[in-house]
Amino acid sequence: MLFSIIIPVFNVEKYLGACLDSVFRQSFQDWEAVCVNDGSTDGSAAILEEYANKDKRLKIITQPNGGLSAARNTGMKEAKGDYVLFLDSDDWLELDALEILSQNLDGEDMLCFSGKRYFEDKKEYHQPDCIIERSYSLGMDYYNENALQSRDFPFECVVLRAYKRSFLMDNRLWFKEGIYHEDDLFTPIACYCSQRVRQIQACLYDYRVRANSITTTINDKRLRDYMEIANTLAMYFIPKQDFDKTMVYRIITHHYQVVFVNAKKGEIKDFKRLCDWKLYREVSRTKLRHRWNYWKNRLFM
Repeated sequence: MLFSIIIPVFNVEKYLGACLDSVFRQSFQDWEAVCVNDGSTDGSAAILEEYANKDKRLKIITQPNGGLSAARNTGMKEAKGDYVLFLDSDDWLELDALEILSQNLDGEDMLCFSGKRYFEDKKEYHQPDCIIERSYSLGMDYYNENALQSRDFPFECVVLRAYKRSFLMDNRLWFKEGIYHEDDLFTPIACYCSQRVRQIQACLYDYRVRANSITTTINDKRLRDYMEIANTLAMYFIPKQDFDKTMVYRIITHHYQVVFVNAKKGEIKDFKRLCDWKLYREVSRTKLRHRWNYWKNRLFM
């Protein structure tokens, strides 16, 4: 089997049918869909059963609600395909997505593509990002060239890549459970671990932007998770000596700053305690030193 499509499902009965239809109608048929019902309390479970009765390639795993990361991890453990794709249950794939991927795969750890966003309230699409077709012998070359490119669809999103399953397993690339923005933590580390990456000029994924979704609402929990991600990435990358760390340091520094820019005045002290300032000073060295000075003055003066 070539593809395992991992679909976490939580209370999405309004959108789940369209998501599953986009899989069932693929022009390329060598796939399985691993649907993880993450404690849904609406009609999502019944919809999954309906589709599973149509096609045995759809597998249903039911578990108590643990969040997106936990559902993805469960799906990864159950996946049997050579390559893994992540599909959120309110999004959908272009109907030739698997066909195009199958024609372009040549043993890469990651095969990367673009997507476009659909704004539900306005009923309109944003144009897909134009990415350059290119192969990379090191994942951090791919990361350094693309991570800060201006994009409508954020670079960190894991749904924009097909991953070799053995690559994920060999490198123990699991999602951190219990946090938002898990892609911001997963993607840089996956890039560091990868040896062969290819980027193709194809728009294969449709991302539904819903009002008041967890990705469009800033709150205390999101900021605390950003801080945890920044500390974790800094701790992971600081000891590495085998690539140019300028780009990843810039992005880690940005994560720290997102927290303090968006924190309410009364919460600053709490976030100061959560920040590992030793790590922050290390990643904001040299050209980024002015950022450290800025935050030192803002937070401690």
